[in-house]
Amino acid sequence: MAQNNQSLRLEFNPDRSYIAITYDDLDVGYCTPEFASRIVETLNETEQLREDNEVLTKALQLACLDLLKRMGSNPNRVNKLMQRYLEQSKRPEHGTRAVAFLLRDRQRELGVNDREFVFFCNSYRLSPQELRDIYRGKDISDDQLKVLSRILGKSYQELMEVRDGFSNNEIGMLARILGTSTNELATLLQ
Repeated sequence: MAQNNQSLRLEFNPDRSYIAITYDDLDVGYCTPEFASRIVETLNETEQLREDNEVLTKALQLACLDLLKRMGSNPNRVNKLMQRYLEQSKRPEHGTRAVAFLLRDRQRELGVNDREFVFFCNSYRLSPQELRDIYRGKDISDDQLKVLSRILGKSYQELMEVRDGFSNNEIGMLARILGTSTNELATLLQ
């Protein structure tokens, strides 16, 4: 208990100036001008990110609405189309696409162009056609996982979990079908 109280001790130097931090018209703390400046900078960055996010969301909504109108589809489906595009643009956590992203990351780490990376993978016995198939989303065999583990510097087990795991969206859909919660289903699948 004494150890915890020591870590909570505040440092106060009477020779320094401090600025009060207020929230909802209440003083919640004090800090030096340097920290106050950094806090303000961080809050401004956060606000700017929020505003940028709102603009991008509105732009996506307008683009999807435009697309639906041109296709002659129901404009009320705009949110569903937006959600589909947002899901597709996220980096996948599982499946062949997730492995393809790991391969792209590895290529960036090595700092090589596409041709050199194909040669690199081929030197580990992953043919150019097999590499192309992975990028196209075709299934990855267990034998290919062994080769990929050497290329990516990850264990075979790690890659098997990436290849065979479920995304949050897939778990949610399966949970609805089975009439259970996502937490219960995730526990069962572990």
